[in-house]
Amino acid sequence: MEEKLKSIRWLILDVDGTMTDGGVYLNDHGMETKKFNIKDGAGILLARQAGIEPVILTGRESGCVRHRAKELGIRYVFQNVRDKKRFLLEFFERQGIQKEEAAYLGDDLNDLASMKLVGTAVCPRDAAKTVRNHCQYVLEARGGEGAVREFVEMILKERNVLESCMEELWG
Repeated sequence: MEEKLKSIRWLILDVDGTMTDGGVYLNDHGMETKKFNIKDGAGILLARQAGIEPVILTGRESGCVRHRAKELGIRYVFQNVRDKKRFLLEFFERQGIQKEEAAYLGDDLNDLASMKLVGTAVCPRDAAKTVRNHCQYVLEARGGEGAVREFVEMILKERNVLESCMEELWG
């Protein structure tokens, strides 16, 4: 399993239930908000520092997601994607991505087909049981509570670069 971690160059991230707690918060005016965990943000910065390209792939459309991705410098943000599997197949072909180079972090049934396209399937502890059964890694953290960070640290520890990446980012 450790060799899988060393080959990851692309980190495909679902949003609801993975980068967030899965809740949809609507105010009185129907405006949606989401809660993102700052630790996950730091994990994404660490991934980028180590040369791992984060990709957001979500079935919903949200200004909150666009804003958070911009804050974190995520170049690849794809929202309102109904057929994630087909989209990923095309994206991998356009980018020349081999399945072993990609990990997918998702939590629910709409992620499952895409998870089968990558070398490493990962989910938070509170993912749907069917998803947990498919994943090579089931994280300790729940969605929106540091799951992204946990997985990125796992990768960087395996590569022996966690400390150097933290030093380069934050001194």
